[in-house]
Amino acid sequence: QVQLVESGGGEVQAGGAMRLTCKASGDGLSIYSMAWFRQGPDMEREGVAAIDVDGTVTYADYVKGRFTISRTNARNTLYLQMNNLKPEDTATYYCAAFRAFVLSAGWVNYWGQGTQVTVSS
Repeated sequence: QVQLVESGGGEVQAGGAMRLTCKASGDGLSIYSMAWFRQGPDMEREGVAAIDVDGTVTYADYVKGRFTISRTNARNTLYLQMNNLKPEDTATYYCAAFRAFVLSAGWVNYWGQGTQVTVSS
């Protein structure tokens, strides 16, 4: 079992920055890739960024160049640095752990409870 707890959400103005943190605990953390997903109102949950066990990263096109995913060497803390935020980035952001390095909600093994990010114009 893996437990994930997000923090760092809130409200920011367009063009601003915010960093999300996910604390992971449980057994076998080293075998899990980690990712951030988001879900806006009346929208499906979508992948934002992922980092594989070897450090390989991937981003959704709509955040490339603005968001950066990283994790500690101990793999128990995941970050998402979000710069140049836009109103369309408003969503609940979820931390996720999964075995298959596929940025799709269907492949996720564990979810955090989510943290709200609101970007005002």
